[in-house]
Amino acid sequence: MPLISSKGMYGLSAMHELYQHQKDEPMQIREISANASIPQNYLEQLLSKLRKAKLVTSIRGSRGGYMLSRAANQILVKDILIALEDDIKISDTKSSNPILNIFLDETKQKVEKIFNLTLQDLEEYESKYHEYLHYNI
Repeated sequence: MPLISSKGMYGLSAMHELYQHQKDEPMQIREISANASIPQNYLEQLLSKLRKAKLVTSIRGSRGGYMLSRAANQILVKDILIALEDDIKISDTKSSNPILNIFLDETKQKVEKIFNLTLQDLEEYESKYHEYLHYNI
């Protein structure tokens, strides 16, 4: 049972592409689709939901496309996921076992901390990615 569906992962990828683009001009769907390896028809549906959630803006015309609607440090990962997944929940039920209740409460706090990262905060993972790719011969 995945916590984030492919819809959420594709949406995060699209938003990350828009963040990396960070120009005053919009990014076209075909460019986002190619860079993030997201089927274009599916991406259109995701961007529509993100636009309705006011996370991206769309510009019409030949030079149109999509842009982040506000600064990347003001867009939370959880806002993106909630816009696409409708909600993020681990568990709403309480157990009769107090140990499990404590565990679930701590888990919720940790997940909330991760999902409260901003789009800009994801940049810290770039150095981790480069460390992962680094090897010696």
